[in-house]
Amino acid sequence: MALMPALVTPVLPPGTLNAAGQPRLPIDGGLMLRPWLPSDAAAVARVFRDPGIQQWHLRAADSEDEAREWIRQWRDGWESESACHWAVADADGDRVLGRVSLQAIIMIGGQAEVSYWTSPEARGRDVCSRAVARVSSWALEEVGFNRLELGHAAANVASCRVAEKTGFALEGVRRRALLHADGWHDMHLHARLQGD
Repeated sequence: MALMPALVTPVLPPGTLNAAGQPRLPIDGGLMLRPWLPSDAAAVARVFRDPGIQQWHLRAADSEDEAREWIRQWRDGWESESACHWAVADADGDRVLGRVSLQAIIMIGGQAEVSYWTSPEARGRDVCSRAVARVSSWALEEVGFNRLELGHAAANVASCRVAEKTGFALEGVRRRALLHADGWHDMHLHARLQGD
C-alpha cells in the first residue's frame, strides 16, 4: 500500500526528541526538571491523595503500583515522541515537588499541550511558574516547537496566574469542556508561540 505524499515538511522530524535521552533541565533557584523514576511512585501517590490535586484532575492514584504504572507510561512518552514528562525536583533531584509535561505532541505541526501540578508543600513558592517557564523555553527555543497550548479550569485562579506569568496569552474559553467529579468545567485556553 502506497503512502500518501506529505504536503508539508514536519516542524519536528521523527527523532527530534528520542534520538537522545530525555534531558535534565536546571532551573534557577535550586530546582531541576528530571525524568521520572520508578522510585518516585510513593511521592506521586501521596500528591494525588491531596484534595487540591483531586479538585482539578480527573484521576486518583489508589496505590504506589498504580503511580508506578503512570510513571512507566510517562517514560514511554519520550520514546514514542508523544509526550515529555518531567519531575520537578529540588537541585539534588531527590525530592519531587511537582510535575510538568508536554502532552498530545503533534510533530508535523510542532505543537504540544503543557500540563503541570505542584505538591502541597511546594505551593506558594513559584515552583510551578518556574517549571513551566523552563520547559516552555526548552521546547520553543531549543527544540523548535511552534506552538504550546495550556488549558485549565476557568475557576482555577492559581493555574491562570501560572499561564499569565509564563507568557501564555489567553485565547478563549472552551465552555463545558471537561467533566470533573463536581460537574462540567469551562476551560481557559492559553497559548504561547515561538517568538512570543
